[in-house]
Amino acid sequence: MASVDRDAVLNALRVVVDPDIRKDIVSLGFVKDLTIADGRASFTIELTTPACPVKDQMRDQAVAAVRAVPGVSDVKVQLTAKVRSAIFAEAGRPPIAGVKNVIAVGAGKGGVGKTTVSVNLALALARCGSRVGILDGDMYGPNVPIMLGLNNTQMGTDGQRIVPAEKYGIQVVSIGFLTNDDAPIIWRGPMLHQAIQQFFREVAWKDLDYLIIDMPPGTGDVALSLSQTVPVVGSVVVTTPQQVSLADSRRAVRMYQKLNIRPLGLIENMSHFACPQCGHESDIFGRGAGEVLAHDMAIPFLGRLPIYEPVRIGGDTGRPIVVTEPQSPVAQAFRSVAEQAAAQVSIASFSRTIPLTPVR
Repeated sequence: MASVDRDAVLNALRVVVDPDIRKDIVSLGFVKDLTIADGRASFTIELTTPACPVKDQMRDQAVAAVRAVPGVSDVKVQLTAKVRSAIFAEAGRPPIAGVKNVIAVGAGKGGVGKTTVSVNLALALARCGSRVGILDGDMYGPNVPIMLGLNNTQMGTDGQRIVPAEKYGIQVVSIGFLTNDDAPIIWRGPMLHQAIQQFFREVAWKDLDYLIIDMPPGTGDVALSLSQTVPVVGSVVVTTPQQVSLADSRRAVRMYQKLNIRPLGLIENMSHFACPQCGHESDIFGRGAGEVLAHDMAIPFLGRLPIYEPVRIGGDTGRPIVVTEPQSPVAQAFRSVAEQAAAQVSIASFSRTIPLTPVR
């Protein structure tokens, strides 16, 4: 059997292009541990995230490309992932220890399901194989503990820093762990800023690929404090299809842009309702307007999430839909949104200068 040239295999793999980063996997350094023996080629493709939405497609393309090399009789490919940090050191805003990427999930107004999306987005990323944490940044209405079934949880300490609670494989920090359920949180701006700084700097986050921050609705102090305290990879804005939500979502996107926080994309929540008996889809709040808004503002559209009663039940009982019904269409929709968000973070990680959309 004729020997197979290593360079021939690598050259063949150059036809496999990451569709998001738009470079071939050899140039990107994704190909690892290439061995060739007796016509059998074996190698690893190390992706930038376990939540890569096209990993199966890239593996199949790689197998086909190497099989076409003369002398190759068999191909074995292993997929692994190593999440890259898209955070770069900035004066006055050092990265958070133990965290590779910070993602803010916000909304222009309340009532659009932002916390539900934040929780299920974090869980979907974790179920793909990433290490994930969630910080409840809604200081006035901390609902993350309720949605994760952590109502009576108290955060621990290692003697110097806060130790996050853990549930469903994700690390969790919330001001809700420090207050009574019915206690109002009345803080002025400086107190709020100090609390946010403590949650970033005095928490023992453990090797997180992604830290999801559930932001309060609107364009207030928390977003400003966030932008001044830590480098943030980008923001995900949640909207519903009706016009009153879209108008506020536009303002939210512009706010993040003015704070130099890259918009990773827009999610259209409550996109439609599918009748569980007959399957008929009703566009209760309209449909498709979120994608139109994303296109108009030149930001990525991450996907649509339908209305589904178990989503609400899961949020009320602390059993999120991604955990209880992982194969359901809505859980798969959350997974797709998570994959698209992770792809945007990977794109940012290959850009030293993160491009911002000009504010019109």
